[in-house]
Amino acid sequence: MNNETIAKRYAAALFQIALEQGQLDRIEEDISAVRQALAENGEFLSLLSHPKLSLEKKKAFVREAFAGVSTPVQNTLLLLLERHRFGLVPELAKQFLALVDDARGIAKAVAYSARPLTDEELRALSDVFATKVGKQTLHIENIVDPELIGGVKLRIGNRIYDGSVSGQLERIRRQLIG
Repeated sequence: MNNETIAKRYAAALFQIALEQGQLDRIEEDISAVRQALAENGEFLSLLSHPKLSLEKKKAFVREAFAGVSTPVQNTLLLLLERHRFGLVPELAKQFLALVDDARGIAKAVAYSARPLTDEELRALSDVFATKVGKQTLHIENIVDPELIGGVKLRIGNRIYDGSVSGQLERIRRQLIG
């Protein structure tokens, strides 16, 4: 079983606990903070994987480093540590946040455009395409790509909506050749 699949299972369990305890917002904040802390301190993961450090000392480090997080998050971290899977925490966080977004009807998208899009344009894209993918809203990241010439290319999950000038020119080129 690959790490993504394993992380999804832990994330689903944590998500279920968050729903049952009515702590979805709190656990979302905590798991985001843990993810950020681990991203900023790569040495911490190395320390926890050191073979000469006892499990009890590793647990003490985790309890101390993440003392402010909720009990379900702390217990999940300790469980992963016991099962020698603490390296899955960043992927678990990613999967958990995806479950939260899905439950709230939010999808993440990337809009490629020849120039930076205004907030109003991003809002309009969100309104139009959220309904197309069955979500209430889209969180859109705008990436400027001058090669598009004009228009917008929107990527939502594994779907791509290409309304760029370069995309239209490419489709015309293929029709003329074929």
